[in-house]
This record gives sequence, C-alpha cells and structure tokens, in this order.
Amino acid sequence: MDLGSVARLCDHWGMPLLAMMYPRGSKVKSEHNVEYVKHAARVGAELGVDFIKTNYTGDPDTFKEVVQGCQIPVVIAGGPKMDTEQELFEMIYDAIHVGAMGVSIGRNIFQAGNPTLLIRKITKIVHEDYSVEEADKIE
Repeated sequence: MDLGSVARLCDHWGMPLLAMMYPRGSKVKSEHNVEYVKHAARVGAELGVDFIKTNYTGDPDTFKEVVQGCQIPVVIAGGPKMDTEQELFEMIYDAIHVGAMGVSIGRNIFQAGNPTLLIRKITKIVHEDYSVEEADKIE
C-alpha cells in the first residue's frame, strides 16, 4: 500500500497520519540539503498526510524554506547523536523559531545521561519559548 492510500484510509477513519519524509537515494547528495528536504516534505503533504517529520537542514534560514513550502505542520527529527546538549537545544530552538511545530527525537534522548531532565529542557524550548541558555540552566 502506498502513502496516498494510507492517508485516505486514515482520513476515512478520522486518524491523523504522521509521515517520516527523509530524502534518500543515490541521487541525493545530502539528506539535509534544503531542496531535497523541502521536496520530500511537500510530497508528503500533497499525498494527504497530516504532519511531516523530516531532517533539519542545519540552518534556520533554509529550514524556514521547508516549513513555508509545506502546507501542514512540520516537526524535526533528532538526527544522529549530538556531541552536546547545547547543540541539540540550538537545533530545536532554531527550528521552532522559523515555524517547526515540534520535535520527534530518539537517540539524543535515549542515550542522554538523564533523559527525563533533557525532555524537561526540550519541553521548555518548544512550549515556553525558553532560550538555549535558559533551558541549559534547568536542574
């Protein structure tokens, strides 16, 4: 079954559908290239999904293009394990401030020394507009 068919079934049953739309393939030079990420997000939206999970492009200006080019909510994937929590917070802060509606992060939380505290900090950035510095100070 293809994504469009699944989207129609979800719509029929009143079920929201999140699609993980990651650029892949031999012609994709970078999974974080704005043109590829923007295209992947837009395809998901046009096939009828309700939310898009995709790669952060690495830059707020280019990620803003992804969000503006997609007519449905976009959340960012956590990506590979980051060296510091501050790097993670900066990515989240930048994405949220250019229009991302949230985050979907796995390994950066599961592999953290204190996952509960990390989630609390991320929540403050996403939902209460904390800065990177303010979130970093939470104990």
